[in-house]
Amino acid sequence: MVEAQKLRVEEAMTKMLNEIDVSHLRKMQAKMHRCAAVCCDSETKSVEEVHRCVERCSAPLNGAHKFVQEELNHFQDRLQRCVMQCNDKIRDKMTPNPSEDEVAKYTKEFETCATQCVNTHIGLVPGLLKKMRQALSDPKFNQDRVG
Repeated sequence: MVEAQKLRVEEAMTKMLNEIDVSHLRKMQAKMHRCAAVCCDSETKSVEEVHRCVERCSAPLNGAHKFVQEELNHFQDRLQRCVMQCNDKIRDKMTPNPSEDEVAKYTKEFETCATQCVNTHIGLVPGLLKKMRQALSDPKFNQDRVG
């Protein structure tokens, strides 16, 4: 049952990341490559100047990737804390030497609690997706940096 919940979270995250990739990141990546190509077309710039130019071109995409990763890490941390609270609740209830029936009961309680955590957090995904889309639409992630 825990594996099924893990799979549900992974599927929701994969779907969200694919949406962000198609709606924002791929466009930014294409823009970065076009910008870098302009830098490399220069026959008058030094190696260092071309390198700095390419770095400026990649800065918005790097910032976007960093932002997305931080949001995903925050989401995963929240889900993990919720599941850890479930674990703590069960540990507080358990006796030092639980019977098989108690172990089965507590396992079921833990799985129910963990499933609630997953349900709650999967319910947060649309809001997280909206937040990331809004943030990635910010001009700081979409500036032309050639020069």
